[in-house]
Amino acid sequence: MALAALGAASLVSCTNNNDNGGRTVSPRPTPPNTASFSGTPPSALASLAQSAEASARASASAAESSLSARASEFEASVSADTARNATTAENELKHVQGRGNALSDVSMSGMPRTQTGGVLAVLLTITNNTDQKASYAVQVDFEDAEGRVVETRYAGAQNLAPGQKEQPIAFSRQPAEPKLTPRLVKAQRY
Repeated sequence: MALAALGAASLVSCTNNNDNGGRTVSPRPTPPNTASFSGTPPSALASLAQSAEASARASASAAESSLSARASEFEASVSADTARNATTAENELKHVQGRGNALSDVSMSGMPRTQTGGVLAVLLTITNNTDQKASYAVQVDFEDAEGRVVETRYAGAQNLAPGQKEQPIAFSRQPAEPKLTPRLVKAQRY
């Protein structure tokens, strides 16, 4: 069809200038011979269309795969940072007597289980209220109804500038039942 349109366009653009007062006369185009049409595009065009479609699918698949890989890398990076901060916090708090020097710099609020996939989690807000850069280590205990510690989690924030906040999350790995209560046990600025 594209070739037929191209042929018709070239016929229309051809003019016959004769001496009839400068009038231009165009020959009437002849209709294409439809007896040779099969109803499908020529094989070269079909091949080109299939190739373009396959290329588009491959590009989309590669983009999706790349996006998935980047998301996995980011998640692994966040998990690694969280694990590193937790390990650092646990090591810092081993030597702290009492509840630490930074309880007033840390607040804690529960997160709805609908946002955490049903897992008990608390959002810690650590604020550097000093006039110098500081790092923080925090310990959260998850207690049962009798007040027994069922699980201890650690979180931290590194090199916070004065006034800067960071909000790590402490997740419990315990099942939903029995109900546990999170308690801020220690917070140390170092």
